[in-house]
Amino acid sequence: MASRASAGAAAAGPRASPGPRGPGVTAKSTSDPILRNALRYTISAREYAVLHKYVISKSKTLKKRAPTVDTVQRIMDGEPQNRGRGGGGGGGGGGQALAKGYATSTGSGGGASSGDEGSKAKAKEEVLARIAGKGAGADDYNARAIRHSLRVFIATGALMKLWEIVSARVLGKKQGGAASGQKQPLHKSPTLRLSLSLSTILLMYRLLFRFFTRLRAHLLDPTAAPFRNRNPRTTLTLTSPYAPAVGASLAGLALGVYPSQQLRVSIAVYALFRALEFGWNCAEDNGMVWGWDKGAHGRPDKKRARPWWWGSWMLQPFAFGQLLHAAVFDRDCFPTAYGDFIFKHSTAYLYARPEDFPLSLKWPKVYEIIDSLATMAELNWPAFISPILFPGKEDTLPASLSAIAPLTSGAHPLITSLSCATLHPSDPSCTRTLLTFWLRSFTPLTKILLLVYSAMVLPRFSSLYHYPLSTIQGIISNALRMSTFLTGALGTWWSSICFFQTWLPRTFIPTQRFFLGGFLAGFWAYLEKKKGRPIFLHTAKASLNSLWKVGVKRRWWRAMKGGDVWVLVAAMALTGVVYERDAKAIKEKRWRKGVSWVRGEGWRDWVETLEIEGDEADEKEETYEREIDVDESEEEGFRY
Repeated sequence: MASRASAGAAAAGPRASPGPRGPGVTAKSTSDPILRNALRYTISAREYAVLHKYVISKSKTLKKRAPTVDTVQRIMDGEPQNRGRGGGGGGGGGGQALAKGYATSTGSGGGASSGDEGSKAKAKEEVLARIAGKGAGADDYNARAIRHSLRVFIATGALMKLWEIVSARVLGKKQGGAASGQKQPLHKSPTLRLSLSLSTILLMYRLLFRFFTRLRAHLLDPTAAPFRNRNPRTTLTLTSPYAPAVGASLAGLALGVYPSQQLRVSIAVYALFRALEFGWNCAEDNGMVWGWDKGAHGRPDKKRARPWWWGSWMLQPFAFGQLLHAAVFDRDCFPTAYGDFIFKHSTAYLYARPEDFPLSLKWPKVYEIIDSLATMAELNWPAFISPILFPGKEDTLPASLSAIAPLTSGAHPLITSLSCATLHPSDPSCTRTLLTFWLRSFTPLTKILLLVYSAMVLPRFSSLYHYPLSTIQGIISNALRMSTFLTGALGTWWSSICFFQTWLPRTFIPTQRFFLGGFLAGFWAYLEKKKGRPIFLHTAKASLNSLWKVGVKRRWWRAMKGGDVWVLVAAMALTGVVYERDAKAIKEKRWRKGVSWVRGEGWRDWVETLEIEGDEADEKEETYEREIDVDESEEEGFRY
């Protein structure tokens, strides 16, 4: 599109006048490299045309002072006599060579698709060649990459500043230097370093992807046969269809510009989980997981269906087990938000301070109770001695459990286990306590989830307007299922503590019981297996992050300096390989558009584009075959 606009401007020549809406184009303005590069790195000609149409043209003042679209296009293209020499235009031999190389690099075998591969494969080659031809000029591609990187830099900085303001004024939080009253140097500012990191990743990814794509195209050229013969292993690596994606993933090393904080780890873990999800989808779609069913001729021709019980919900038993075990023994490695949610909705097991309790005496806090449970496990769950039944007996509690003395001193005499005396001292029945927990927690959770799901419907207000009953029914059913899942999981974990101490020997897996209880609690996720995938993946990511911290703390493994950066590199490489092999494995359209944009191919879903192109090619081929059949029938009738 830009090359066609350049050609039109060149055809107009010096006689073309922008009219009264803007200043004329002088030789100095079209040949000034500073002005031309400043415009190209700020806005494209197409974007300026849209801006001029909807904003500038609506104001008389801006309309008089701002240059026209043709003026901007000529300034960006430079002098007419310099156009078409491989600069920024999209045509010419250079653009055709790059388009041919790009189409070659995207093929599985490195050559053009044969006639028996089908019309969709031909359409894919044509569309990819068109993509490369669109940005055939190196200046045009590089300018677009720099322009987008600058926008990412500015947008990230603005969002970080906005978050600092909101967190300081609304949430009451202060960031590092602000909390101590010291002003940070500019080069140490997390906002600047995060913006610089993300924009550098985008810029380097596009430049590396283009470099390795061109390198592969040149190595596949017949003139590079001597090099291929001398270096077979190097050639095999660099001519792989996945070489550009893997090579471009080295841009992820720029994440190291940002200081090693929790945000950097979260970015790396999130990218890793998304990449693993894409890889799993690709393997499953290509029959690598469940295999193939044999057809009538004894050859595999149909993929086996996924088992009905399989799903992301199966991650929850392991994630819940790890997280709840860390909540008891390694709270510094446990997400604080998860702990606040769990303990806030567990009032049936975590008794609050009674109103008539003397103010001079100390009542155990929530985390002191949790620490006492960890101490009980380390002491192999000591027996409970009721102070009511044995008032004269001293040392009814170990010295390390003195914090829970206000709870156990008035515990019911029929309670026999120390954990029960701590979690429900006024009720000797564990079953009745579990029912009480359901009654106290289910309703408040349901109310909160109703508000959350109702707010999630607001962006899709049209569905509520056109289908009010079904939309409201969906909100209620989603809230009830999620509330049942959360209440059941928390109730199972709390009640498992009492159950294990009652039915298991004291020395049998004393500390691993918390993991086992969380593992059993995770099976409640089956209720939400159809719509709970985002929550399941979020919990799994939190569990993986917590497990890594626990391992480092307990010296199960050593922390690698910059390890999260290499995790991001691996995630980017896997995502690029999956997108290159089977873009449909990335189920979300926005993610496919995002990967395409990062690669410099535009914000488009090329899966849909290729399907449309393939369908059009099929229609053309069918029409051509019909015309041939008609011509042959007419020829046979003429001969007869």
